Amino acid sequence: MSEPELVFASPRKLPRANKLRGRVVVLDIAFAADGIGKGFKKSTGKFITQLGDRLVRWVDHHDHERHVDFKGDPRFVLHTKAEHGACPEIITPEMVHESGPVDTILAHFDLDGLYAAAKWMLGGIEPYPGADDDARAVDTRIGEPSPRAQLIDKALRVHYADPVLKIRIVRWLTRGMKPGIELETIKEAAADFDRKAEAARALAERYEITGDIALVEVPQGVDLDKTELLLLGQRVATVAVVVDGINVSIAAPFDSGLNFVELLELGGGMPTRVSVPRKRLTLALARIRERLAKHTASSPS
Repeated sequence: MSEPELVFASPRKLPRANKLRGRVVVLDIAFAADGIGKGFKKSTGKFITQLGDRLVRWVDHHDHERHVDFKGDPRFVLHTKAEHGACPEIITPEMVHESGPVDTILAHFDLDGLYAAAKWMLGGIEPYPGADDDARAVDTRIGEPSPRAQLIDKALRVHYADPVLKIRIVRWLTRGMKPGIELETIKEAAADFDRKAEAARALAERYEITGDIALVEVPQGVDLDKTELLLLGQRVATVAVVVDGINVSIAAPFDSGLNFVELLELGGGMPTRVSVPRKRLTLALARIRERLAKHTASSPS
């Protein structure tokens, strides 16, 4: 039996359902948030309807208020980020077996999504011992991932739009992780990360800290790794805010207790890392400051 076709996407950039072959499983792709872009109805909802009976499973771990609408549908295995820090740990041999053969795996384009795709292709078995833990460490930024996962994470953070790299990563994971073109491609992509990380470290010196919020604006034309910049901001404040053109990225540690999805009424997404339009920056900062003040006031001295 041939391997399923691999397709990669994000909540706001889903492929056309009629372009996906046969029976489809969707892994680690959140429902679109109603506060950004087309929202759930015109993107996720439309996509689900168009797939129809060809949708075999939808496995995800991102918070969304519309999860409740699918509780009665066994095809949907939906959890929150607090329940499962990463998607692969949700996938079991029993789930894969019960789902039957699939023709297409549609997965998120980050490490979490690629590890989920690899685990599904391996019948619900980790590609290597500790892979689920690695996916959780990378997706929550809590704990230390293995050198293998760090290498893949670096490669993807720089070349997340490269479909060939993603396919080679999954093939490497599912075919014994041997030396060869797949590993060399990953190493070459990961090497590009260092340059962008250095640019992020340089810009991090410009963070302005007000209260427990660190904010910085990315100058036009600066090429850097935004995730690294956000992580550096979280070293000096609980909340890091990066303004990049018309977009604003907001992040806090996974265990901070903050939920930006609820606080900013976004409808869905990762509770501790969100994006909002620049026009919402002032409102977002005001609400975050208010929440941080309440948290400080309620904390024991």
